[in-house]
Amino acid sequence: MTDDRIMTIREMCDAFDVTPRTLRFYEAKELLFPIREGQKRLFTKRDRARLKLILRGKRFGFSLEEIRQLLDLYHMGDQQHTQLARTYEIAQQRLADMESQRDELNQAIDELKEQMRWGEKMLASMEQNKRAAG
Repeated sequence: MTDDRIMTIREMCDAFDVTPRTLRFYEAKELLFPIREGQKRLFTKRDRARLKLILRGKRFGFSLEEIRQLLDLYHMGDQQHTQLARTYEIAQQRLADMESQRDELNQAIDELKEQMRWGEKMLASMEQNKRAAG
């Protein structure tokens, strides 16, 4: 398989573990631009590279609008300097958000564990009282 090979929607789905609906959605959002032959969609090397970036961005929690802006910056003609700098900015913010969410989740987990320990003690005490009374 050469890098320049055109892929069908099925091949794209298999290669990237996505559904045809996902690919059509990204096309409708003008993130992908497959070649149309009647009802067929044919995807180029450029589409594959864009899909890889879209999926990576989604995994990191970037919005579709942020992803679109980053993809559009590719064609600035400055060896992707602007695209890379903007990606780095968004990534810094996303990392801060994720770390904050993690910290909040860790705090909630600790509080839940504490409540469960309290619940265990209450249940044990109730069981003891029940045995003593019965």
